[in-house]
Amino acid sequence: MKHVDVLVRGAGIVGQSLALSLARLGLQVGLCRDAPNETPRPGAAPDVRAYALNAASVALLKSLKVWDSLPAHAATPVYDMHVQGDAEGAAIDFSAWEQRAGELAWIVDAPVLERELAAAVRFAPHVQVLTAAQADHARAGLVALCEGKASAAREALGVRFERHDYGHSAIAARLVASRPHQGAARQWFRSPDVLALLPFDSPEPQRSYALVWSLPRERCAELMALDEAAFAAALMEATRGEAGEPALASARAEWPLGIASASAWSGPGWVLLGDAAHLVHPLAGQGLNLGLADVAALARVLAAREPWRPLSDPRLLRRYARERALPTWAMSRLTDGLLHLFAQPAPAARELRNRGLGLVNRLTPLKRWLTERALDS
Repeated sequence: MKHVDVLVRGAGIVGQSLALSLARLGLQVGLCRDAPNETPRPGAAPDVRAYALNAASVALLKSLKVWDSLPAHAATPVYDMHVQGDAEGAAIDFSAWEQRAGELAWIVDAPVLERELAAAVRFAPHVQVLTAAQADHARAGLVALCEGKASAAREALGVRFERHDYGHSAIAARLVASRPHQGAARQWFRSPDVLALLPFDSPEPQRSYALVWSLPRERCAELMALDEAAFAAALMEATRGEAGEPALASARAEWPLGIASASAWSGPGWVLLGDAAHLVHPLAGQGLNLGLADVAALARVLAAREPWRPLSDPRLLRRYARERALPTWAMSRLTDGLLHLFAQPAPAARELRNRGLGLVNRLTPLKRWLTERALDS
């Protein structure tokens, strides 16, 4: 029987980052690799996920000695962001220069990041990689569930996962465009869809994008059924050619969208992190940032615990849950509110949201505050 201080169930980006973070504290960590994938992918299609990471997430990965091991093409800086509403002139622009920051975010290749985290885990002296059978028989002071939204271990604990389905799905793909991206991200909010083009340097430097397009499920199915040329034409129409002429450079993946939160984030001897604890709409690109912030918070709480207090102590684990409750709730309300605001077809709602974009764009201090919140969440 294996004896570990902490058993981490789920070996995605959040789970591996947690294992490495806790190992740095000198804790013996068991990492179970046989948990469900955090993001379902159809069949054996290539993994086309890309994430926007804020400064706090990058700092965590740097502390784990993982960030600097990423190849250049797998992490692309975002210097500017253009967000457009569904009326002429309704837009807001963010820039790293205006924020006095090196960059607003980094767009990271998810499978490459997972691979580099796995390499770091292999060389971490305090981390044991366990099979599901070994994990089931392991003795641990604390069990950290990072299995994603479909966590079986969370269900076995009797924790409710209160989910609201949006009736929308997201399409993800890699694109190559005819015009250089110049480190600029573009996003379109239009009733009823949200489309984001995130600058990327793979497969072609300076001309690639990661696409995330959320739409009502029926329209998503129609787009997924199109051939590559017809899909590229639909993208060209949706973006009005503002990023150049796009062409698919990968398979397309889709997944259903919803908002969710676990009824409890901690209990005697267990905690939830990442998508096992919360789900938000991807329109703000903050899902993984929230998960990595969970990792950093739990590591801080465990590092600061009293010497006599065991890892399983419910009071200790509630400190973590309290620290993460407000920022996660705020981000979920923000994304949910934005989605519903831009989904409203009524003329009054349309005028309100588009006037709001223009107003915020003219208020530089407010834009700076919003950007700081996104960078540090």
